[in-house]
Amino acid sequence: MSSLIQLKQRIRQKGLRATLNTAFKHYFFYHWELLWMERDLVSPVPPHSLKPYPPTRSTAITVHNVQAFAKNFGDRVETMRELAAEGHTGVMHLDDEGHVVAFIWGSMRHYHDRHYYGCWFPVEPGEFFEFGGELTRAYWGTTLSVDLQLDLWKAMLAQGCDKVVDVCETHNIPALKLHLRMGYKEQGRVTHVYCLFGRWKFFRETRYSGSRLDALRKPAPSNAPATVA
Repeated sequence: MSSLIQLKQRIRQKGLRATLNTAFKHYFFYHWELLWMERDLVSPVPPHSLKPYPPTRSTAITVHNVQAFAKNFGDRVETMRELAAEGHTGVMHLDDEGHVVAFIWGSMRHYHDRHYYGCWFPVEPGEFFEFGGELTRAYWGTTLSVDLQLDLWKAMLAQGCDKVVDVCETHNIPALKLHLRMGYKEQGRVTHVYCLFGRWKFFRETRYSGSRLDALRKPAPSNAPATVA
């Protein structure tokens, strides 16, 4: 019964097609390319046209308040508890009924993502690794995606960090656009994740020059005066 409940929650969060696609890749084969991105924690976020959202309350995630995930992220409660117990920094936004509608995590040490990718993500002194960010569907396309990260950056800045690094799947176009909108820059490296039959995973890292995201960048507005023929 618990598996059925988790499936229903996943479909509600991700949609049926995305859920089926994820299941196929999980049980057969997939290859993910994870682009490394970075930015400092003090440069202002570029202007954007995201929608406003209803008021929420931002608070730190602890082992004592993870039940707030139960309604919208019921399958994540124990994972959230584990991450908090391990000392990672988590931020969540609650709606007016006290339910989590968005969350994100940061790690100041090498992070082993045993819950999803299965590989290690190294962290250098002065930086932190950002991971696990997610919003409920009702908040997609709103400024909460910006405010959530800014809340985490503020918390990590207070702990002595001056740079955020993270990875983004190359097939996740909305997430890549979000990174560009937030002012991230490519590091020129890719972590490859291969998985066969949902059991055996292999990893490697490659480098590249230039940008792989130019096609996603919005063209700069032209300041040239209009002419009449």
